[in-house]
Amino acid sequence: MYTTNASRGLPRHRSRYPAERYSRWALRALVALVVLATLWLVLAFHLHGQPIFALLFLMLGVALGVVFSRRRLMSHRYIFPAVAGMALFVIFPLLYTVGISFSNYSSSNLLSEERVRSQLLSRTYQEESATFGFQLYRTEAGVRLFLEREGDSGEAVDAGKAQAEAALRGVTRFTTGPIALEGEGQRHVQIHPGGEPAGEPLAMREVIAKRDALQNLVLTTPDGLELRMVGLRHFAPMLDRYEARDDGSLYDRRDDLLLTADHETGFFVADTGERITPGWPVAVGLDNYANIFLDPDIRGPFIQIFVWTFAFAGLTVLFTLMVGFVLASLLQWDQLRGKALYRTLLILPYAVPAFISILIFKGMFNQHFGEINLILDALFGVRPSWFTDPWLARSMLLIVNTWLGYPYMLLLCMGLIQSIPKDLYEASAVDGGGPLTNLFQITLPLIIKPLTPLLIACFAFNFNNFVLIALLTGGNPDILGASTPAGTTDLLVSYTYRIAFQDAGQNFGLAAAIATLIFVLVAGLALLNLRLAKVRV
Repeated sequence: MYTTNASRGLPRHRSRYPAERYSRWALRALVALVVLATLWLVLAFHLHGQPIFALLFLMLGVALGVVFSRRRLMSHRYIFPAVAGMALFVIFPLLYTVGISFSNYSSSNLLSEERVRSQLLSRTYQEESATFGFQLYRTEAGVRLFLEREGDSGEAVDAGKAQAEAALRGVTRFTTGPIALEGEGQRHVQIHPGGEPAGEPLAMREVIAKRDALQNLVLTTPDGLELRMVGLRHFAPMLDRYEARDDGSLYDRRDDLLLTADHETGFFVADTGERITPGWPVAVGLDNYANIFLDPDIRGPFIQIFVWTFAFAGLTVLFTLMVGFVLASLLQWDQLRGKALYRTLLILPYAVPAFISILIFKGMFNQHFGEINLILDALFGVRPSWFTDPWLARSMLLIVNTWLGYPYMLLLCMGLIQSIPKDLYEASAVDGGGPLTNLFQITLPLIIKPLTPLLIACFAFNFNNFVLIALLTGGNPDILGASTPAGTTDLLVSYTYRIAFQDAGQNFGLAAAIATLIFVLVAGLALLNLRLAKVRV
């Protein structure tokens, strides 16, 4: 007689197989550890002032816990890693880039307002009206430092001088105890009022030999005023430059200016209108997009690069298709012997890493020592400037990219041509059709339709062909008069990279706006590709 779990008083959901039960508990323990690690990341990002990343990992952690704790969502567990990866590495960077495009985020507007305020309040400056000449003395106890006041000690006319005079209290001479001037690193030394120490003054060459150690000294008076070395024979007070006011503004003691926070531009602005760097990111709306099309210094290079990007991608597809199609047609010729050898040799460039081929071509196109110019000079007496002439540089890019891309087209065309029925060519031969008639009336029309989605994909790839530009020309030669780093051979993607990471201003907001436009264009091409391939979206 058989008994069930229910008849034994056991829960019905409990498995009869211990291994299965243990694996279930192991999975739950693993999920719990992952959730705890995610929550730890949330806390770490929050404590480091990164609320966006904290929110992202919080959402991922909650989603992970819900999916792996509910039986009804069991079917979603298998696709969850892919969805989480897409959210983390595709959707989030895209949304983050779009968000940056609506801000003035740049190298000058990088920190938060609190960190900018803290950095400004930590700045010091040299009070030149209270400089001290110094002399080193060798005494029985060791080397001692003697300082004597130089310069004006009259009435204080600004806040900095008043602060220095109050701390000095009219004392004009200070000395130190024995100090060690060996080793590295900053050292704080207390000084006190006193006259010249009894001992032998060191010669100038000995003082110069100890200059590095002297520059690391921070001399502190009894009232807390710090003096630092400012010349070969001088120390001077280092004062806090900015003072915080109750209304949130900052007072510049050195220049006697009042700085107020401008939340429209993200800078502290002085009474004179001068912006104090660094600043903090603020929302600027559509200003970055407007600058692309309205600022003549940006619009001109952008349109030129935009047109060249489309021309480069389109011509690359056209040239690689022509070369690949012709070679594939020749390899299908029945009278051709050694097809396998020719096929291997023609596809061989596809097996070589692209960056190696690009660097080899870069050396071959060298104006003075490259093999190409040596051959042209021997035959025609010319040495083209491939890297300095805009049109020659663009032609060089198309030549190199055609070499890199034709094997892919060759493989595609070979596969499609082999699928064409032989009866069509036999019927053409009966009607008197020749090789050219077969090529343009039968072969090309029959392969172009299934080839179209692949051509669009190839166009989209070359639209963002950053590696070729970066390794071969670097975007050069430059476009004269551009306010942003722009070259005549730049594509939109390399142009964006140079704005974000190579410009002195590093305008991340403008680069993000251009990157958003690139995404819209590539997404449109992908949608068109899916439509042509008759894939439902």
